[in-house]
Amino acid sequence: MYIVVFVTASSEEEAQKIASGLLKERLVACANIIEQVKSHFWWQGKIDKANEALLILKTRKALFNKLVKKIKSLHSYEVPEIIALPIIAGNKHYLSWINESTR
Repeated sequence: MYIVVFVTASSEEEAQKIASGLLKERLVACANIIEQVKSHFWWQGKIDKANEALLILKTRKALFNKLVKKIKSLHSYEVPEIIALPIIAGNKHYLSWINESTR
């Protein structure tokens, strides 16, 4: 099974660092970075907001636990967003590429 994982980061630089670390360890096949995401959220009992970068990661579900561990080792947040959604269908050649690109 294949998944898409969303991770917010404090900056584009942090997102680049996380993406690079995940790619080097072949935990993801692809990392997209979207700059200037405006996030609004509950934190420590009040509504807060921040400018962040969003990583969109493509990988296999079997690698999720290793991926979480690696992200936490590179991330500055106390509680980083790391959420996965299943890929329910996709171009079979793209899905094969994800499989071949990850370990």
